[in-house]
Formats: sequence, structure tokens, C-alpha cells
Amino acid sequence: MKVVDFLKRKKEILAQHPFELKDWLSPAIRDYWREFQQKAQHHPLFGRVMDGAITTLQPEPQVVNGVAQPSLDPAIELEGEAAAVFETLLSQVGEETHIGEWLLVDQAMINGFAQATGDHQWIHTNPERAAEESPFKSTIAHGFLTLALLPRLTGSVDEHNPEFPTARMVVNFGLDSVRFPYPIKVDSRIRARTKLAKVTPIKGGIELLKEIKVEIEGIRRPGCVIESLTRLYF
Repeated sequence: MKVVDFLKRKKEILAQHPFELKDWLSPAIRDYWREFQQKAQHHPLFGRVMDGAITTLQPEPQVVNGVAQPSLDPAIELEGEAAAVFETLLSQVGEETHIGEWLLVDQAMINGFAQATGDHQWIHTNPERAAEESPFKSTIAHGFLTLALLPRLTGSVDEHNPEFPTARMVVNFGLDSVRFPYPIKVDSRIRARTKLAKVTPIKGGIELLKEIKVEIEGIRRPGCVIESLTRLYF
């Protein structure tokens, strides 16, 4: 096979399977790859040479709940307050935008979540059995309890100090990915650190992709790592 034919074939394969490379990357390398893509998308002269032609790097398709979403219209123009907020947020992409206050996760909180959801698994609600049989030697918080605490941990539900006061409506659009690298043991203190990863204009507003890490006080590994989508409407 000639080199030119080989390159053409690889180009076709990559076009048919856009997620293949990212899926094989480790989480750490994936962050660098995403940052590289974001910078490349905003560079007017960036391209890659293949088979004698220059092809502009296209934005990675959004995936919500495992379903690829249609590409957002690049011709969308924002006006008024939406345009002003977009410009402000665009300048913050890649930056840490929020560090939350420490929050104690005690047994009462865990039991309350178990009562609300019906998840009374002993590793969460039975301290005596957990002390004897669990590898963690104590009860641990439900993973979904950690997710349920995100609005509080990220400061996005403060009535007296709203994150986006000029937005008519703020909607949780979903989560692109969720991981629980380390268990949150009872009586741990946790907080969230938020980084703005991407800002996209949509019809009537703005879509934000945030990378959130839930820290556990005194523990090197995070209790939860999330990619969260939020939509602002004006």
C-alpha cells in the first residue's frame, strides 16, 4: 500500500470514529488533549496537513447521557447581557472559578439521604457492621449523595449571591462524566473546586462545561471528579 493511500485510509477511519483516540487516553492525558483541542479551535490559522490539504480541527461533539448531540450552530450571535456574560466567561476558560467552603458529611446526613432514596446498604448506614466488615473501617457516603451536594458545594444555589444574577434561568443540563476515585468516609469534610472548561453560545443563552473536583480534607485523591453542563438563558 502506498503511503498516500495509507494516510487517506487513516483519515477515513478517524472521521468515522472521532472518539477513538480520546477513549484510549488516560484521564490525566485526556485533560491535556482537551486543553489542546480548545486552544486549537480558537486559533484562526490552526490546521493539520493531510494528503496535501489543510483541514481545520473541528470541535468535539457534545455527548449527554451517552447520546451525541447535534453540533451547535456556529452562526449563533448573542446580544445584550448574554453577549456581555459570554465575553466575560470566555476570558475565564481554563481558570479555576470557584473554591467552596468545607462541608461536614456526618452520619445524620448519610442516613437522611438513605431515607430519601431508599438506599440503606450497610456500608452507608450501619456503623457497627462497617467497622468490622468494611475495608474502610467506617461507613461511607453514597456516591449519589456527593452528586446531590454539588449545587451546595459549588455555590450555585445561594439566593443572596447568585452565580449568574443577570440570567433569567439557570438549568442543569447534565453530566458528561462522573468518577469516584476515593470513598468519602463518615465525618469527613469535603469541598468543591470548579474550573471552567468550555463556553458555547446556544439559542437564547450560553452553555458552560465545568470540571469539578470534590476534595476530601487530608486526602490526596478526590472523592469525586465531574464534567458538568450548565445552560444560562437570558
